[in-house]
Amino acid sequence: MLTSAELVWLLAGVAKGDHAAFERLYRATRAKLYGVVLRILQRPDLAGEALQDAYLRIWTKAARFDPGRASPITWMVAIARNRAIDVARQAGEIVVDEAEAAEVASDDPDPLGESIATEALKRLLACLGRLEADRQRMVLLAYFSGVDRAGLAREFDRPVNTIKTQLRRALADLRECLGNE
Repeated sequence: MLTSAELVWLLAGVAKGDHAAFERLYRATRAKLYGVVLRILQRPDLAGEALQDAYLRIWTKAARFDPGRASPITWMVAIARNRAIDVARQAGEIVVDEAEAAEVASDDPDPLGESIATEALKRLLACLGRLEADRQRMVLLAYFSGVDRAGLAREFDRPVNTIKTQLRRALADLRECLGNE
């Protein structure tokens, strides 16, 4: 993966219509963006469609990228994620609750940010370990693997409303635990 500064430079070239810059940007980021859309869609055919649409949007919106607001990879992941959600809705594959959709994080933290992120991850994993086994699995499937509530209802053989309640309680327990750490 290229550095954030290199990606900014490539996006500036893309904004000017530079095909070579776009090709290099694509080669440097396609695996990351494909992983994002595949995790949401769970189907390679739909993921390929969403990725193609995402890169088309990156090409047409590159001039709007503001490095002061987000890192390049964060901006591109947000475009890919949003496009994957749109494709999923159109295909009837998943129903996305935007209020619970995860925020996209940058992949290139500074060393201090990386240290803080590592500590935060340790705290989160410790708190996750305190949840009941079913709730741990449910949270991981929902927020790491992207399984929607209907999929969780089938997996756990429970009604969707029960799944929503259990997820909400699990997240509340995690918030409380993280607040006390």
